[in-house]
Amino acid sequence: MLYSLAKPLLFAVDPELAHDISLEMLQQFHRLIPNRRIDKPVRVMGLEFPNPVGLAAGLDKNADYLDGLSRLGFGFIETGSVTPQPQPGNPQPRIFRLLKHESLINRMGFNNNGVDYLLERVDGKKRDLVLGINIGKNLNTPVAQALSDYSLGFEKVYLSADYIAINISSPNTPGLRDLQHEEALEHLLAGIGQLRRQLEDRHQLRRPLALKLSPDLDRRVVPIIADLLRKHEIDGLIATNTTISREKVKDHRLAAENGGLSGAALRDLSRQVLSDFYRELGEDIPIISVGGIDSSEEAKLRFELGAKLVQLYTGLIYRGPGLVNRITRSL
Repeated sequence: MLYSLAKPLLFAVDPELAHDISLEMLQQFHRLIPNRRIDKPVRVMGLEFPNPVGLAAGLDKNADYLDGLSRLGFGFIETGSVTPQPQPGNPQPRIFRLLKHESLINRMGFNNNGVDYLLERVDGKKRDLVLGINIGKNLNTPVAQALSDYSLGFEKVYLSADYIAINISSPNTPGLRDLQHEEALEHLLAGIGQLRRQLEDRHQLRRPLALKLSPDLDRRVVPIIADLLRKHEIDGLIATNTTISREKVKDHRLAAENGGLSGAALRDLSRQVLSDFYRELGEDIPIISVGGIDSSEEAKLRFELGAKLVQLYTGLIYRGPGLVNRITRSL
């Protein structure tokens, strides 16, 4: 109800400003918001999730707003993407609303305060939901040396995250998606796998590892990536990131803006990638479905297509935070 009153005001200002205002208000007044989370526990990646509805990475990049966001009913929150060093991201404007299509284009570019800042926000904080930390590489790190950035981020967040997600699928860092190619992915996963074994021995603790992929993959590479996920004992797959396709919005005046497209216009692609990977992975590796989920019906369809968890982002902006409990209640 409150969001329906606030939405016209928020949509009247720049999207990034609206984003910042919303989160700041949520954080400032979080103590006044009752925690109405609906618990429907599920066990995925060896973790107990209070419910299977989560927040996708990108909304709270620096873990600044966990207190407020945790009041909205999520079973888990994925923060980030975070890079080893702080970086400002791309020049503004860098978020665009496509109202007719209930979608967004963003070219944020991994803007964040760096992994050390995020850890200051997370460490020592009590939480009653699962926290994922999504890691990326810095813009000025060559793609050929990406393993060094991912290794540094992975080691730093290892004890603070409940699970760690590797983002190699953002379209807003040049060359990043090249890491999805077979040889590059093999090198990356082998390196992270070796590091994980060392950390596991050192801390006597195994952290689940998930890989976040693009919706724009050639369907012929799905079996290859699935084999690599099994080979390197990856615990989860996040499908999908945003798309560079404009097929669903080609009539929109903003369609030519660079960046990743999310929201309802991503829905069909995200469903397809989920189906393709579930066909290959079955129950071996759980899939977290994200992209265009904006209703209880859509969430239920993703579970029917094989997802074990779902994540929201753009759907929250268009449908409001009540979407979280509407989905959970319907399960």
